[in-house]
Amino acid sequence: MADDLEQARERMVSEQLVARGIGDRRVLAAMRSIERHRFLPAEFAGHAYDDGPLPIGDSQTISQPYMVALTAQAAALTGRERVLEVGTGSGYQAAVLASLAREVWSVECLPHLHDRARAILSALGVSNVYLKLGDGSEGWEEPSPFDVIVVSAAMPGIPMPLLGQLTSAGHLVAPIGEDELQCLVRISRKSGHWQEEYFGECRYVKMTGKYGFKDE
Repeated sequence: MADDLEQARERMVSEQLVARGIGDRRVLAAMRSIERHRFLPAEFAGHAYDDGPLPIGDSQTISQPYMVALTAQAAALTGRERVLEVGTGSGYQAAVLASLAREVWSVECLPHLHDRARAILSALGVSNVYLKLGDGSEGWEEPSPFDVIVVSAAMPGIPMPLLGQLTSAGHLVAPIGEDELQCLVRISRKSGHWQEEYFGECRYVKMTGKYGFKDE
């Protein structure tokens, strides 16, 4: 079983990531080494390296491997950064980011997912991720500013409160859009102005909280 999962993970890297243009060697190494099946409920572990999102409970999903890799590549991490992740979810993306950055501060609003991610990351010996239960749309003020902010849920517009928690040279990567389909955007400050770069369409669960989507 372990060999089958390892082979499936290698196929995921070559067929889903490299074939679609993920070229950052550090990102590919992280995706190759981190066991995505460990972050899934047991009944879905056999599908961990399939090309798509999977349910993790509380109407939430673990993101498609390609989107995790694309987000990590867009974050352009060198290993020295302090990263804020908005939306811990399963903890998988936090583990990927933690292997690429100095430390990751991750906020989750759902208690069950927060507790589960904490247990999994601890069991895997990931020691540079710090977790908080709270409204991620407001960021995490106390340890800010951050070099990079990664948002793991769709936001209806440019998240100005989060931008305020970036360093002067920092950038934010987030799925932005009000419809069911969003665009992955990197927002950074250039010559005193915010600049947006686009990385293609994506589909994420919607952000809740103070600066997320409001109930109809």
